[in-house]
Amino acid sequence: MRIRDASPADLPEIVAIYNSTIPSRMVTADLEPVSVESRRDWFAAHSPEHWPLWVIEQDGQPLGWLSFSKFHPRAAYAITAELSIYIDQRHRRRGLGKVLLERALAHAPQIGVANLIALIFTHNQPSVALFASHGFAEWGNLPRVCKLDGIERDVVILGRRVGGD
Repeated sequence: MRIRDASPADLPEIVAIYNSTIPSRMVTADLEPVSVESRRDWFAAHSPEHWPLWVIEQDGQPLGWLSFSKFHPRAAYAITAELSIYIDQRHRRRGLGKVLLERALAHAPQIGVANLIALIFTHNQPSVALFASHGFAEWGNLPRVCKLDGIERDVVILGRRVGGD
């Protein structure tokens, strides 16, 4: 198994993994699948130097991905990155999210990121537990901010300081 920077050729698989999470209503607020074309600008906003997008693969097959994304567009917020982790449903519960998260924690200070955050539905207990087990604490709670299949859901903001003074 290895983690590498995503390439444009990975985008269809990244999108497929993302789209596979939509029906569960546990991971994303998208209600319908997204297209590869609609994700091209998002992909282009990532770079190994500051906003990495990694693929975890085995035998050349992507099993999941992690992205660092801007928390806010204003320049002073560049020390804070939002993490997103998506694992192919066939490969969950194998520790892949843990491997990706640990790499992100180690890598963040190298790219000038002092804070990592994750926005997670409170009913997504596996993801909440993963981040909590790696020292993330609740930095905010957004009650009833979205509606999934008629149910209003809360989002928790989990954060961890990883660098700076």
